[in-house]
Amino acid sequence: MSRRFALRALMLCAGLASATLSSWAQPAENWPTRPVKLVVPFPAGGASDLIGRIMAEELTKALGQPVVVDNRAGAGGAIGTTFVAKAPADGYTLLLSGIGTNAVNHAFNDRIGYDSVKDFVHITQAVEGPTVLVANTAYPARTLQELVADGKAHPSKLSYALTPASSGHLAMEMLKQVASECPRGSAPSNCKPLFMVGIPYRGASPALTDVIGGQVPFMFVNQDTALPFVRSGKLRALAVSSLKRNPLYPDVPTVAESGYPGFSAVAWIGLSAPRAVPAPIVERIGSSLRRALNSPQVKEKLESTGYVVVASEPAAYASLVESEIAKWTKLVAARGIKPE
Repeated sequence: MSRRFALRALMLCAGLASATLSSWAQPAENWPTRPVKLVVPFPAGGASDLIGRIMAEELTKALGQPVVVDNRAGAGGAIGTTFVAKAPADGYTLLLSGIGTNAVNHAFNDRIGYDSVKDFVHITQAVEGPTVLVANTAYPARTLQELVADGKAHPSKLSYALTPASSGHLAMEMLKQVASECPRGSAPSNCKPLFMVGIPYRGASPALTDVIGGQVPFMFVNQDTALPFVRSGKLRALAVSSLKRNPLYPDVPTVAESGYPGFSAVAWIGLSAPRAVPAPIVERIGSSLRRALNSPQVKEKLESTGYVVVASEPAAYASLVESEIAKWTKLVAARGIKPE
């Protein structure tokens, strides 16, 4: 190879490298040039939709282009989530991700059309919120310990309401599992299994109606749904499922405080995108949203319903998704839970 030819080859390689770097820098510099779609894989009007719209509003301000919510409900969120997994990785299609679509769905179905670990880049966990164990005010148990004692004293006599495959359903299954374990050094009376009968409902609203009416004594339900009924005295809150007490339920102990250390079963919501979205775009979206989530106005708006703002970095959110898939897959298999 002549020196002149080698020099030309070197210059060509340098030019290609420069063009490649420029092509990666270009999207972040010019993006977005048109509206961005935020897919919420649930119907309009629910808690996920509300949080999605708050996020879309804040991203619209930060990015200078409309961020439009697109509700694509169905199959427990799998329809909308699959749509985003297969969308072009250009930053113009984002996903409101969460515990149901990106963890629990994997526990019940290994062929849902997407892989939450391989198909997405998880940009930030926005919020988390506990479920609350609420009881009819006529039910005699005043604490979680009393409820568990009642259940162990009357196997299969106690019933509870549930929405199949919801975070509340899984929180109750986890409670039944840990309450059935025999703590080291415990008296034999504390080593009885906890058998309770779950009554399935098509949604939280009819389930809560029956708990308030006394047809079913108690259930786990999302903190924002339970709050007005607890405040009005129609329901009694016995425990929250987060590791720490919730600011809107300051007098309600955690399940962990009530004798089951380490117990944590929280719902979480965040923002994700197709895996191959360029890193500069992911960084711009993430930094913009985290800044908004930590602003006093947005934080107050979200936490007024009992959610806790997290605003995590991508690596932390990706780690959460993986650990939650493993956690709930293991529980579903161990408990033999079937989707209704």
